[in-house]
Amino acid sequence: MKVESFLEGKMGRMIGQDEDYSSVGGILGNGDEADREGEEVLLVPPLNFAMVDHGVFRSGFPESANFTFLQTLGLRSIVYLCPEPYPETNMEFLKANGIQLYQFGIDGRKEPFVNIPEDTICEALKVVLDVKNHPLLVHCKRGKHRTGCLVGCLRKLQRWCLSSIFDEYQRFAAAKARVTDQRFMELFDVSSLKHLPTYFSCSNSQ
Repeated sequence: MKVESFLEGKMGRMIGQDEDYSSVGGILGNGDEADREGEEVLLVPPLNFAMVDHGVFRSGFPESANFTFLQTLGLRSIVYLCPEPYPETNMEFLKANGIQLYQFGIDGRKEPFVNIPEDTICEALKVVLDVKNHPLLVHCKRGKHRTGCLVGCLRKLQRWCLSSIFDEYQRFAAAKARVTDQRFMELFDVSSLKHLPTYFSCSNSQ
């Protein structure tokens, strides 16, 4: 069972790891498996998981405990924003579920040495904007800075005002928010991507 309808009410909202997932498990659990084991199947989203738009999700790095939850999304693609190789366990999960991996390695160093490559963000956005890749998950390590910058640039394409873009970024980055990230989003040039669709209907993500 897909969870997009459940998550539409949580669009742009971070699902914290300290939340009670019992109600989510009740709604999303696999009934057959639950009957076999005599208990409810508990689905655990990755750190900082949220819905960005129809068919587009964001999170921190998925752990094996999150795989059952990710299966409910029916993912076709994952956009991975770290330079490190994808772990073998995660690669096996992708292969078993027919999920395509798109890796755009962006250095995660802290200020003042952060260098966000605009061309890499542009290439990653092209993958995100192509509905043939949906449903799609964007993630980095914690789902804060690199993922936040990519989503912020998407919002700029969607003509969000800067204050709303920064507000969404700060909800995920919290005390770790970086002025350099916000400056990058403010100066990001969307002109080369304006010809691409930036809003996605439910039918496009099926």
